[in-house]
Amino acid sequence: MTRTDQDSWDLASSVGATATMVAAARAVATEEANPIIDDTFAAALVRAVGLDFFTRLVDGKRPLSQAPDRGADHERNLQLMTDSIAVRTRFFDDFFLDATRAGVRQSVILAAGLDTRAYRLPWPSGSTVYEVDQPEVVEFKNTTMAALGAIPAAQRRTVSIDLRDDWPAALRHSGFDDTQPTAWSAEGLLMYLPPAAQDRLFDNITALSAPGSQLATEFHPDSEWTLTQRAQEFNDRWARLGCDIDLSGLFYDGERSNVVDYLTAHRWQVSTRPRRELFADYGRVFPDDEMPQLRNMTAVTATFENRG
Repeated sequence: MTRTDQDSWDLASSVGATATMVAAARAVATEEANPIIDDTFAAALVRAVGLDFFTRLVDGKRPLSQAPDRGADHERNLQLMTDSIAVRTRFFDDFFLDATRAGVRQSVILAAGLDTRAYRLPWPSGSTVYEVDQPEVVEFKNTTMAALGAIPAAQRRTVSIDLRDDWPAALRHSGFDDTQPTAWSAEGLLMYLPPAAQDRLFDNITALSAPGSQLATEFHPDSEWTLTQRAQEFNDRWARLGCDIDLSGLFYDGERSNVVDYLTAHRWQVSTRPRRELFADYGRVFPDDEMPQLRNMTAVTATFENRG
């Protein structure tokens, strides 16, 4: 799957398939004996997409019969992938809940995919959640969640637009108020953007942010792994589980701005936590030797100071 400047996707192809993969991991994590997340909608969304591998995964039909002598390895690989997504999900869940406790009532989920936070988090009264994604993705999730009878726990507003287009204008047109503090998430997103587009994303967020706005994202600082290498390892690990979808060509390489430095230079007060610390916080063992590409993964939270 080679990326192009004007490529598009649904939830069964290209970048969209990774949203389905993440939802499948959330569904599996939710069913664990001691879950750290609770996403009761994830499995139904995955089934509705209809990709056989991920459907079998959420239905508990592990593809181990193809290699019974490697069953333990397959289960370990699945646990590693599930833990990684569950820890990331919990970090962003906690970010939004902390923002609401600080009084923020406007949230924006960029590249929302199959995210169900508007439905499953305990949003305070008066909260509005904007979900931004490609039109096909938004339409699919709207239709599927309506068929499930799901009711958002906040006022949910969808913005059907590609992030390469003028999404700030579309966001404002949907009712977004840039005079109010906002909680922004860019979860699992930056590696799917070319380096210059990453900068534009943060420029647009900054221009739309009132003082007190908050942002959560993640990045790899000074990693010895290129994004191409990470994408290939990511693809190979899922392939070992039996996934026949090629996810290896979806990341954009190239020299990128350091996220912390860039945000700091644009008047954000930034805090970071290594992913390994988040694993410990949530009672999971960091897979240091088994997933070395995660060693430098850093979770970022930031608060906007002023428009100065």
